[in-house]
Amino acid sequence: MELTETHTLPVPQARAWEALNDTSILKVCIPGCDSIEADGEHAYNVAMTAAVGPVRARFKGRMELTDIDAPHTYTIVFEGQGGAAGFSKGSATVNLEPGDESDTTKLMYSAKAQVGGKLAQIGSRLVDGVARKIAGEFFKRFGAQLQGGQEPQDAAAGDEGGGEVQEKGKKSWTAWISKS
Repeated sequence: MELTETHTLPVPQARAWEALNDTSILKVCIPGCDSIEADGEHAYNVAMTAAVGPVRARFKGRMELTDIDAPHTYTIVFEGQGGAAGFSKGSATVNLEPGDESDTTKLMYSAKAQVGGKLAQIGSRLVDGVARKIAGEFFKRFGAQLQGGQEPQDAAAGDEGGGEVQEKGKKSWTAWISKS
């Protein structure tokens, strides 16, 4: 499977790089992500639940960042096991450039992955479609997180009517759902 896309992010390049390396932001943005924990320098253990057609499984895996040239590019090397559902492994190269408009960033990525087990039996069209859907949802959530991180302090402080108080740069679950 190969997937190549370009997205415009609503923040300057340095902020986009920072967010792409923030596990708390990534955990919220990756659909089905249960946890991301550091496992050495530039390496992480990841647990997530994913469904491809009739196959639904909890995957545990590892991702490592290589070829790092901050704040421009890195490569993510990943592998995961989903028990009887199968496995996945591959890599993705991520590139950031200043966008056409000020305070935007152009993110380009190219990913290659292999799947095995029941996932491979389902068929590449279905697997590719689910991968594109997950990537699309990730970037929708990621864009919302980036925009939320740009709010002024008083806009992120919560409402006057007894709602929950938020830290600067943090969005409440309710606010996140309303943007989706």
